[in-house]
Amino acid sequence: MHRLYLDPALALGPRALDERAQRHVRALRLRDGDPVQVFDGSAGQWSARLCAQGTQLELLQFEEIERELARPVEIAVGMPANERMDWLVEKATELGAHAITPLMCTRSVLRLHGERAERRGAHWRGVAVAACEQCGRNRLPLLREATSLQDWLRGLPQPHGEARCVLAAPSQPGAPGFARWAAGLRDGQAVLALSGPEGGLDEQEIALALRAGFVPLSLGPRTLRAETAPLALLAALAATCA
Repeated sequence: MHRLYLDPALALGPRALDERAQRHVRALRLRDGDPVQVFDGSAGQWSARLCAQGTQLELLQFEEIERELARPVEIAVGMPANERMDWLVEKATELGAHAITPLMCTRSVLRLHGERAERRGAHWRGVAVAACEQCGRNRLPLLREATSLQDWLRGLPQPHGEARCVLAAPSQPGAPGFARWAAGLRDGQAVLALSGPEGGLDEQEIALALRAGFVPLSLGPRTLRAETAPLALLAALAATCA
């Protein structure tokens, strides 16, 4: 069944569709009376049917359906350039990321400030909404504002029981593999993962992360792209929650 995201919170009865949802309805060639599922990004979903020439719908019944990971996982990523950050946001949403923080690091190509950062953040939120509509997820991930790695680390509170890891290059000695690291996680324990941009984090950035309570984590002997590494970790964590 086709799914639509509407904001703000939903309640039983008629509801007008916003412009984005109306475009989605037209693209899918839906008609009055067609059934749809609707969610508002907080929890659960509504069964509904279209009316008023696809500009409204009638909310019929609410279902409390959760499709989140058994542990909250936040990824803080050195933003890859071009459209690869779009791809990362889309796939991280599908894989169940609780929150995504775009970072500007020493070796970052993409740097965002002011109005440009706001526009790109709004765009990424739209990517996440579309991914939730497609994959059946009923909660939107939290998309934080783009910031520098140093400012982000300075703003982090003291650890409160979450597991903090920084994805290490294959050449970095002493980093445990995923299986050994994941074996130490408690049921439901939150994870905060830091991953670098193209070219990775430099030595000073890694040192700052270690002082903030992060431990190095290896994902294997191959060097993964900036947009691949955090998704590989998410997929592996999702498998442990299955």
